[in-house]
Amino acid sequence: MDQLQQSLLEAPIVEKEGYHYFVHPISDGVPMLEPSLLREIVIGIIRKAHLEDVDKIVTPAAMGIHISTAVSLMTDIPLVVIRKREYGLEGETPLFQETGYAESQMFINDVSAGDSVLVLDDVLSTGGTLTAICDALQEIGATLTDVVAVIKKVGGENELAASPHSAKTLINVDVVDGEVVIVDPQGDD
Repeated sequence: MDQLQQSLLEAPIVEKEGYHYFVHPISDGVPMLEPSLLREIVIGIIRKAHLEDVDKIVTPAAMGIHISTAVSLMTDIPLVVIRKREYGLEGETPLFQETGYAESQMFINDVSAGDSVLVLDDVLSTGGTLTAICDALQEIGATLTDVVAVIKKVGGENELAASPHSAKTLINVDVVDGEVVIVDPQGDD
């Protein structure tokens, strides 16, 4: 059994306003992230993602940063972080993201029309964040070469499924009776 699968099976579950949430180093930064787990995930992303002709890796703050930084280091593809703070820089593009548990304004810098981008994120749950990011990148005129999320939480409504966008995942899970259940250990292609 691989480390990602094992770490998810051991993840604590918390309930917030009726939402069952697994606590995991990739999605929450706690418990501690072991380098071997991050390495396994980065190798999985590199194997699964279409990386040819990608100009930039794009990730939302905050939990996509560590994954995307590691992928950037391994592939020499520059990294763009979508921030929750407006800087007022030339070409900055706002986007509104809404998930099952939060909503916020985010801002994209350093992505231009014609850029070929790989979007990376930690978890695909409601699809609100990835849908908003993909829509905004297309409005900018960037080409979405690929979209990859490490973990997909199934069992709820997923906005991305109703959009023209799709995402590859490394593993698909659900939370049933207070425990993580592995739905597909290979994720989505």
